[in-house]
Amino acid sequence: MTPCFIPRLVFSTLLWATTCLLSPALAAAGHERLQAADGSEKPLDVALWYPTDAAAEEVDLGPFTLNIARAGAVAGKGLPLVVISHGNGGSSLGHHDTAVALAEAGFVVAAVTHTGDNHADQSKEASMMDRPRHVSRVIDHLLTKWRERERIDATRIGVFGFSSGGFTVLTVVGGASDLGRVGPHCQQHPSHYACQVIARRPNEAAAVGAAGVQSGRDARVRAAVVVAPALGFTFTKESLAAVSVPIQLWRAQDDVVLPHPWYAEAVRAGLPPTVDYREVPKAGHFDFLAPCTPRFAAMAPPLCSSQPGFDRVAFHREFNSAVVGFFQRSLKP
Repeated sequence: MTPCFIPRLVFSTLLWATTCLLSPALAAAGHERLQAADGSEKPLDVALWYPTDAAAEEVDLGPFTLNIARAGAVAGKGLPLVVISHGNGGSSLGHHDTAVALAEAGFVVAAVTHTGDNHADQSKEASMMDRPRHVSRVIDHLLTKWRERERIDATRIGVFGFSSGGFTVLTVVGGASDLGRVGPHCQQHPSHYACQVIARRPNEAAAVGAAGVQSGRDARVRAAVVVAPALGFTFTKESLAAVSVPIQLWRAQDDVVLPHPWYAEAVRAGLPPTVDYREVPKAGHFDFLAPCTPRFAAMAPPLCSSQPGFDRVAFHREFNSAVVGFFQRSLKP
């Protein structure tokens, strides 16, 4: 695939029409919240989305208004599962539009709030290797504890991760991160956001530096969407050699938070040339987050500012379609 993402109106219209003719009607997205056990740690908060035949209506979730069916009955069986891992200081709602698109297409989607690294609590924001465990604990819960667990096909599990979540899902699918690279990299590039996080957490930084090569592989996961991955420079071709599942990798061309070529490009270089690589012209790092409402833009302006001429709403129509299509292909029964 050409490493470029160029919207083409005519092609997209034909593709949309063909898909509508060949695919069943979309379900609505049901929604609920649950908690997943994490050993002796605080239970993980999870936003869950799934297909439902219940009627959707406008529901306020924090600063967002979504067209969903809250607590609607789950529709279907043999459903694939996708776990979403948010970025540093993020939330389970950061990719709600992508979650809804997947649910409407027949996926169960579990967006985890990472303990100690979320918008309300950043006490463990540098403890990156806690995150893969969180993803696995959510999978455990959905397969063994959720009231509708029998509807999930345990052989069809994928993961989606943005920024720190991109790092997270790379380790979940078998990537081995050499955290010993963080110190030397940050000595050379102290202004990088990841290095600023490390700098304000000296005790955790010391632990990171001593951690060596780390992996949080979960063999149940069969596909991953990796979006603007943090700490990409900690991976090499050798450390990604164990990754055998399909990967869709996204980079924002104008990402100043995780700048080129140390992050997404480093990961791309370590993966086989068959990786589904997408580079988004004029996009910034936060353009991968759901389009902002006026309420959220007032709360978090930096997360809602795009380059002049970049239409985040239009991009997300393409982005969500590409993510759904990737998981449909990669998680076939």
